[in-house]
Amino acid sequence: MAALSPALLNAAIERAAVLLGPDPAQAGREAEALLKNAPNDPRILLILGSARRRLGNMTGARAIIEPLAKAYPRAARTQFEYGAVLGALGEPEGAIAAYRQAVSLNSDLADAWRGLGDLLFLDGDVSGSDLAYAELARASVTNPALKPAANAFCAGDFDRADALLREHLKTNLDDAEAIRMLAEIALKAMRFEDAEVLLARCLELQPGDETSRFNLAETFVRQQKAQRAIVLLEGLLNDDAVNPAYRNLLAVAYGLVGADDDSLKVYEGLLADYPNQTSIWMNYGHHLRAVGRASDAMTAYRRSAALSRAPGDAFWSLANMKLARFADADIAAMREQADRTDLADDDRVQIHYALGKGLEDRGEYAASFDHYAIGAKTRRPGRPYSAADTTAKLKAAAELFTADFFAERTGFGAATDEPIFVIGLPRAGSTLIEQILASHSQVEGTMELPHIGQIDRLLEKAAEDAGMAYPGSLTRLDAAAVKALSQSFIDDTRVHRQLGRPRFIDKMPNNFLHLGLICLILPNAKIIDARRHPLGSGFSAFKQLFAQGQAFSYDLTDIGLYYRDYVETMRHFDRVLPGRVHRVIYEDMVEDTESQVRRLLDYCGLPFEDACLRFYETSRTVRTVSSEQVRQPIFRDGLDQWRHFEPWLDPLKAALGPVLESWRH
Repeated sequence: MAALSPALLNAAIERAAVLLGPDPAQAGREAEALLKNAPNDPRILLILGSARRRLGNMTGARAIIEPLAKAYPRAARTQFEYGAVLGALGEPEGAIAAYRQAVSLNSDLADAWRGLGDLLFLDGDVSGSDLAYAELARASVTNPALKPAANAFCAGDFDRADALLREHLKTNLDDAEAIRMLAEIALKAMRFEDAEVLLARCLELQPGDETSRFNLAETFVRQQKAQRAIVLLEGLLNDDAVNPAYRNLLAVAYGLVGADDDSLKVYEGLLADYPNQTSIWMNYGHHLRAVGRASDAMTAYRRSAALSRAPGDAFWSLANMKLARFADADIAAMREQADRTDLADDDRVQIHYALGKGLEDRGEYAASFDHYAIGAKTRRPGRPYSAADTTAKLKAAAELFTADFFAERTGFGAATDEPIFVIGLPRAGSTLIEQILASHSQVEGTMELPHIGQIDRLLEKAAEDAGMAYPGSLTRLDAAAVKALSQSFIDDTRVHRQLGRPRFIDKMPNNFLHLGLICLILPNAKIIDARRHPLGSGFSAFKQLFAQGQAFSYDLTDIGLYYRDYVETMRHFDRVLPGRVHRVIYEDMVEDTESQVRRLLDYCGLPFEDACLRFYETSRTVRTVSSEQVRQPIFRDGLDQWRHFEPWLDPLKAALGPVLESWRH
């Protein structure tokens, strides 16, 4: 080849670089030809090395890239290529170092952030991979107008990012990238319905956008719309069959619809590929626990703890099994973690709750309460709650849902008696009631279903859009509209019914907040109020670290006010619709199980079956914190555990007021 002028050489190099993406083989051929003109030009060598890497010739790529990386340590793209080659050759330490060097030189090098995040994920460094992926999201933003919002998002200043994006969208209504970023902020804030709407709009604008499809699948999983998530995820995996994030979320979604074998198979495949990934071990443990494999679940949690740099989640999951006990070495390890100054708040909260449980089991009640209280105090700021708002909403509901209201709407709603609702407060025995009923041949247990809450929010949003107050706006619903709501509930919950039994249970305890709506749209549904002594259920909620929701549970005063509102709400419906709700007192169920079970079955219109007394023999998936207890016969040991902590429960007693004595009625 004749010698090229500098201008022609530069143009030829640029052309070869452009070809790397669509045709790396041709890029490599052109680079080899150019080296005859300029054998030591680092730009041409980099193109040739990159072409070999893209074609799978890692040894040949290394022979070129490694000397370049050592000769040009401050060349970001060269360091990225070196990291990619080392990663492909199974040398993660060197690859991580090269990627870190690349992003330190060019923080907008998205490919390097992706490579770094993937390797840290493989290495089990969840927090490190999360940070890298956050930087990837920022670096992937190419529109200069969106860079300030991307920078704010990456820095954790979500309010500023939100404001910047909304201002931008005022004049750029169809900017899919901005809408997707706004959806990611909604996801971070756990505003899943908002995120769903935004992501659906993104996909209208960019139907093939994989990030939006995955994020939408996540919103569906978070809202327990698992079947819709599965469709999206299986589609994504058709294009990228080994993607660990897609597979992990698919396993969760399979679990939500009761496809337990499929879920476990996906987890086991992931762990074969990523044996050091702590979060996958955690999710695997959660599912093993749900299907009753408690010993295997504990093994998975301990494996996660051993691999993790911040094992709060693993220790709390062990503590949350209730029947597990910590050894001295576990307590020492958790105390060491609690003393760290660099521990993230979420890990710190989990460690304190786990220590509370470990010390409670040892009878060290004062120290145990201190750890529960520290955990709750640390958790509460991220879970804002207003007791006054709850009281006001329930008062407004009581004013609307009168005897006349229901009499005027006789015949509204679906006539079906399929649903059985178990409501009340968390940690009040609802899982026990569900397990007893699910042991009956005509009843299927599902889980804490979100659908009533979703219908409630949909109606509230419609009222808000119409400039009306909710729930007063319900007076405008005619019989057809109410029937449509009830039918949507039956249709949407069908995916959770795997056994084909005529009746099914929804045991979302917070549904007592929507009791009027349930009575309106499902007038023949059975409703069971699971009630426990207020200090028993109140303290049990206080020492429970909930995965989501239950924001009232991180303050003893809030718990007392919540319980008081709950009792008053149930009294209202006892007056308005006498006999509509059947009350089960947990303490009575423990003391006289058979007569309570018979009363429960009579109320539900079910013939007595002895299996309901042997509920602990029923094999089914249980996804609540009581999953181990309900697989054993009833025992009294835990009935009065709260009494060990009574010296510290004065704020709860004060908030309960007279209900502390009259709670049964």
